[in-house]
Amino acid sequence: MKLAFSIAKRFLLSGKTQTLMIILGIAIGVSVQVFIGSLITGLQKSLVEKTIGSASQITVKPSESGIFISDYENKIALIEGASLSITIVTPSINQNGAFVYNSVSEPVLVRGFNFTEANSIYGFNDKLIEGVLPTLDNEIALGSFLKETLGLQLGDIVEFQVPLIGSFNLTVVGFFDFNVKAINQTWAISTISTLQNILSIGDKVGQIEMQITDVFTADQLSLDITTTLNDSSLEVDNWIIQNAELLSGLQGQSISSLMIQVFVMISVVLAIASVLAITVLQKSKQIGILKAMGIKDKDASLVFLFEGLILGIFGALAGVLLGLGLAYSFTTFAIGADGNPVVPLYIDFGFIVLSALIAVFAATVASLIPARKSSKLSVIEVIRNA
Repeated sequence: MKLAFSIAKRFLLSGKTQTLMIILGIAIGVSVQVFIGSLITGLQKSLVEKTIGSASQITVKPSESGIFISDYENKIALIEGASLSITIVTPSINQNGAFVYNSVSEPVLVRGFNFTEANSIYGFNDKLIEGVLPTLDNEIALGSFLKETLGLQLGDIVEFQVPLIGSFNLTVVGFFDFNVKAINQTWAISTISTLQNILSIGDKVGQIEMQITDVFTADQLSLDITTTLNDSSLEVDNWIIQNAELLSGLQGQSISSLMIQVFVMISVVLAIASVLAITVLQKSKQIGILKAMGIKDKDASLVFLFEGLILGIFGALAGVLLGLGLAYSFTTFAIGADGNPVVPLYIDFGFIVLSALIAVFAATVASLIPARKSSKLSVIEVIRNA
């Protein structure tokens, strides 16, 4: 085996240009795999983060409208024990109405939160552009659009009109900007107790919101939570049901990425196999002499297996570096109007190592054809054709 490895190394060094070209071919294949994989993964994570990263991914709510959840603290405890994948669980209340200030009226959705947990989902602290989050009853924070439309300042009193219930005065303590027009235009946030007092519902909430570690398991976790709660008056909704088109798009990206990577590796395997097969013909005289000197057919085959292994290792290393360089260059030059990359760079070391191992394996497998061919070379045939 040591002799076969030494001969393989000598063969590769004797044709440095050819060896470098094969390594470059493998490197390009691996770099495309790393680049496409990192790009698609980064794009998926960016889309998920922008669409559902700052929102409830699974929501427990009453199955009938106008009903509220009682004994919600015990239900939250049951949900938290349903799976270790559930990272954040928090109650909330929503109420539609209108804000009136200086004879100007704007429709609004007032949302009541427990900000200790809800801030981990919605990132309110990062979204605040002025003032503070509500901490006391009848305090409220508004979106930047409502601030401009109603001409509000910190400390102003705004009238909250709720159909069929009444009007309530709320003090503005903060303004936020989610960079989403629909939220900035319609949302106002307050404490849970403020909404409970306005609606006169006592210690009840409108829904229980949560986030999970792997967003693509939301369907299965929803079933687990439904079984755990075992309450027909509640239903469990999740982002997959609400965003079926987004899920289809993400799955389509993954499939297209996988197909590209598979065909790239097939082309690399065929290229290596064909080049090494030609090498067998080129080195047939040397192989014949080695066999005449007593080298076994098995060792003759190992020579080309080692060649494939060496080429695969160096090609994989060069390909990983080239692929990471391409990914970094893309995120450096492909930037949006805000100065951030259009697609954020995401490096999955597990995927990169797997890509490199696949390339090494593919190069080794590709060398089986020339290895088998070299083992069948007859010394007499080589001498006759010399």
